[in-house]
Amino acid sequence: MIKNKLDFKLINIALIAVICFFIYQASPLWLGILDKILKIVLPLFAGFVIAYALYPILETLKDKKVPKGLGIGIIIASIIAIVVTIIILLIPLLSTQIVSLIDSLIIFIKDITTNFNIDLGSLGDTLIKTFNEIISNVGKYVSDGAVKTINTSINVISNVFIALASGIYFLIDMDKIREGIKKYLKSKSDKLYRYISLLDHEIKNYIKGFLTIVFISFFEYTLLYYIIGHPNALLLGILSALGNFVPYFGGIFVQIIGVITGFTLSVSLGISVIIAILISSTIDSYILNPLVYGKSNQVHPIIVIAAVFGGGILFGFIGVIIALPLSIIVLSSLKFYREEISAKGNRK
Repeated sequence: MIKNKLDFKLINIALIAVICFFIYQASPLWLGILDKILKIVLPLFAGFVIAYALYPILETLKDKKVPKGLGIGIIIASIIAIVVTIIILLIPLLSTQIVSLIDSLIIFIKDITTNFNIDLGSLGDTLIKTFNEIISNVGKYVSDGAVKTINTSINVISNVFIALASGIYFLIDMDKIREGIKKYLKSKSDKLYRYISLLDHEIKNYIKGFLTIVFISFFEYTLLYYIIGHPNALLLGILSALGNFVPYFGGIFVQIIGVITGFTLSVSLGISVIIAILISSTIDSYILNPLVYGKSNQVHPIIVIAAVFGGGILFGFIGVIIALPLSIIVLSSLKFYREEISAKGNRK
């Protein structure tokens, strides 16, 4: 009997090994099929993510007694206006400011090597050569970059269009989608429903606060650099807004650029930038962020830093961007199940 059982287990192991071998041999086929499926599904998934991210804005408009149809129209019109403004107005202006910014960085590198007698060697030459190549190509990319992009990236453009179009339709039906998911989860498990509701609440708070901070950062730092007379005010304002996508490090990197370019123009401007950054950072940390986020979504800085590094190592730049929301999901999950265990203990 024991021998038969042993033989049966060996046969199972052999069958599993053979199946794994055939799966491995057929990997080009099923990986190709999986790739095609992902190409079909990903734009639709991206559309759902866009709709989910925009839904808190729609809810805010509805809370202000704006009809749903009008609210969706306002959101779509705002997105179109932002894209058109960037393409028509900001790109030519930004190209000028990018050239000015890189010129300032080149001057800064040369000043370090001459005034402080620091030999950067080949690194300095490489940086200056790279910056000069960027400057020489900025005008070319601005003039014919759009045509070149259209000619070489039809697939990308079509995917973006599908994602945006499906996102609009998902946003229109988001109330029905959420209600359907709610009924399904309640029918399956009350515990699962409460867990998903908690995650939904936390992520919605994060998205609403994040979008608010992005817009505030753009106007705050653009105005700040404009007041102190920095010639790259608009570019630094946009970079400050985009820096929010990389927690902690994005904002720090942008402000370092602001300080460096300030000192290359004049010592007084550099000092003004440092003072302005210290004031604005204090306002952000103790007034704006607590006001926008409240007591929710508070994640310890060490956890955020670890998540950013881990996300960057595992998934590159996308991992850095999703590090904070994933941290919120993990911490919310731990909090939920800890409370569940505690509640079960109290009931006993």
